[in-house]
Amino acid sequence: KMFGEPKPLRAGEYAFPAALSPAEAARILQSGRTVQRRVTFAEGLTRAEVASTLAAAAGATGAVGPLPQEGWLLPETYHYAFGDSREALLKRMNDAMVALADKLWSERAPDLPIKSVHEAVILASIVEKETGVASERPRVAAVFINRLRLGMRLQSDPTVVYGLTFGEKPLGHGLTRADLQSRTPYNTYLIKGLPPTAIANPGRAALESVLHPADSKDLYFVADGTGGHAFARTLKGHNANVAKWRRIERARKKKSN
Repeated sequence: KMFGEPKPLRAGEYAFPAALSPAEAARILQSGRTVQRRVTFAEGLTRAEVASTLAAAAGATGAVGPLPQEGWLLPETYHYAFGDSREALLKRMNDAMVALADKLWSERAPDLPIKSVHEAVILASIVEKETGVASERPRVAAVFINRLRLGMRLQSDPTVVYGLTFGEKPLGHGLTRADLQSRTPYNTYLIKGLPPTAIANPGRAALESVLHPADSKDLYFVADGTGGHAFARTLKGHNANVAKWRRIERARKKKSN
């Protein structure tokens, strides 16, 4: 009991405005309205990168704790109070992803060549790593959906990178021919279908694009030199797009020299 107030003081981190009276300070301490800190996780981070960000979250306590399988931490901004545990934050991220993935899976388009919510998260992670252009995601997803329907290999570069690094560090160089021939369970140039796990943590938009892909017959895409991609239905069209991209790259290198 303090200043005639029967409520107990609550522990935590509080913000006090200037020129505060003792009675006003007591009311703030009794309110339980602690300072809310926040930590943001970008879409496409691997679980190792999430763990690193979480370890650096100021005011959070304890070890990060055991990580769930790749792909099952929802990228978002999370609020927490001083003293909250990192393990609890990690659980919130995992619970949020499970809830979102289950909800979106229940609302999916019919006749997709994806058998489970687990596979949806895997494919969404590939889409997430393939393009940072939001408007492209449904079309990129459609390419992979179409390839799965036809039994074609996905041939996704980010899956090769993950197979070599497991998302724990950058590859450190551009993909080489030897990299593309590396025999890992994640190399979608060699394996059929999807890799065994996700390769990153996809956001909501990537999940939605996989479960509601664009109405497209595209089977190929390549960088267009402007940050986006050029799409094609046929190998002939794709080769033309690749040749155009190579011309752009040569001109860019020539200009920089």
